[in-house]
Amino acid sequence: MRPAPLEGRGVVAAGLVLVCWGGLLTFLLAFFQPDWRTPWPYLLALLQTHLYTGLFITAHDAMHGVVSSNKRLNNTIGTLAAGLFAFNWFPGMLAKHHAHHRHVATEHDPDFHNGRHPGFLPWFVRFAWNYVTVWQVLLMAATYNVLKLFFPQANVIAFWMLPAVLGTFQLFYFGTYLPHRGEHEADNAHKSRSQFRHHAWAFISCYFFGYHYEHHDQPYLPWWRLWKAKG
Repeated sequence: MRPAPLEGRGVVAAGLVLVCWGGLLTFLLAFFQPDWRTPWPYLLALLQTHLYTGLFITAHDAMHGVVSSNKRLNNTIGTLAAGLFAFNWFPGMLAKHHAHHRHVATEHDPDFHNGRHPGFLPWFVRFAWNYVTVWQVLLMAATYNVLKLFFPQANVIAFWMLPAVLGTFQLFYFGTYLPHRGEHEADNAHKSRSQFRHHAWAFISCYFFGYHYEHHDQPYLPWWRLWKAKG
């Protein structure tokens, strides 16, 4: 049975992530003077990494149409969230993500390893090769060179560039590698596994996407409802 209608809550959740990401980034670039001898810059970089991950999770929800029941609004928010995360292109990601759901853990799954090199690093390289485009790299380079004209270079690297890289690793590790690695039981229709039931850690680590079998089983659940499927 499908859950209750979104009633605008998906848009609110997406807006909260976008505002927190943009607000913290503005503060860190324009006003924060980091003292690298204290833990604060590193903790704030980790918080910004978490918000970058939230951008992608928001775009991911839009791929499943669960940000808004209004398709145009849903796709607009998805395009914005994806673009703010290192210039990801929502329409291209949309097709590949649905291919992942249709062909999970097979040679036709763009998120899966090549069948010969299932280790973390070679798998990640293949994953990145399937998703990162030349245009993204060029746009990131151009944006970096513009940002450093207005803000301290160290801040741009630590709070804009590094969190995007760390967020990519976070998403891959908790949302692809851990759930889909290794062998799965023959009756596991989604070839996925879930982390142990711990809602606080599930949110901190990847917005509940460690509950990955539940996501594949009920892809119509937005991230902020996914914990309810864990039982």
